[in-house]
Amino acid sequence: MLITELIFVTIAGYLIGSIPFGYLIARRKAKIDITTQGSGRTGATNVLRTLGRKMAALVAFLDMLKGVTAVLLAGVVVGHGYMLVGDYHLGILMAQVMAALAAVIGHIYPVFNQFKGGRGVATYFGGFIALYPLAAIFGGEVFIIGVGLTGFASLGSLAGVAGAYAIMIPLSLNNGLPMEYLVYALLGSTIIIIMHRDNIQRLIAGKERRISEKAR
Repeated sequence: MLITELIFVTIAGYLIGSIPFGYLIARRKAKIDITTQGSGRTGATNVLRTLGRKMAALVAFLDMLKGVTAVLLAGVVVGHGYMLVGDYHLGILMAQVMAALAAVIGHIYPVFNQFKGGRGVATYFGGFIALYPLAAIFGGEVFIIGVGLTGFASLGSLAGVAGAYAIMIPLSLNNGLPMEYLVYALLGSTIIIIMHRDNIQRLIAGKERRISEKAR
């Protein structure tokens, strides 16, 4: 039944998102616990400050892959199955959105790493790569420009997810793209903005660290 499949892909998405690549790579390459370094996060930014660009790029790629994998798995499991909820066809798109959001949550609160993860940005964009690549490309470009102009990874991340959401509004409301994509953009960006609340406070106070600063 579809409900069973939705529950399965959501749990699977969370477990995929929970794979702590940043932690595992730091353990293997540098024999350190990344959660005790810098911000204590396992995402690419803290890995960059701790282990350098190559390891950060690898972690970012693998974290994005978690979002991609969750969406693809949901598509395979649900296939063409659907059920009617009023006039709405609940099916593969909602399953993929649920799986992708679950992967973001898993990355932030990984069950395999004592619920100590990253902030979900790379996994969020990975989900969009599989759902609607244009949004991921646009948001990614905003992220790169934001980091390049300001030197703050947090500000670039906030701008990037906001940009991905912003571009989905006209595309969904005026161009007929599925509303499920807009739901993913809204919920995912909201989660990530909430996870950056401490960064936002430091940005306002002028105490945020730039991406080039090493972890302490």
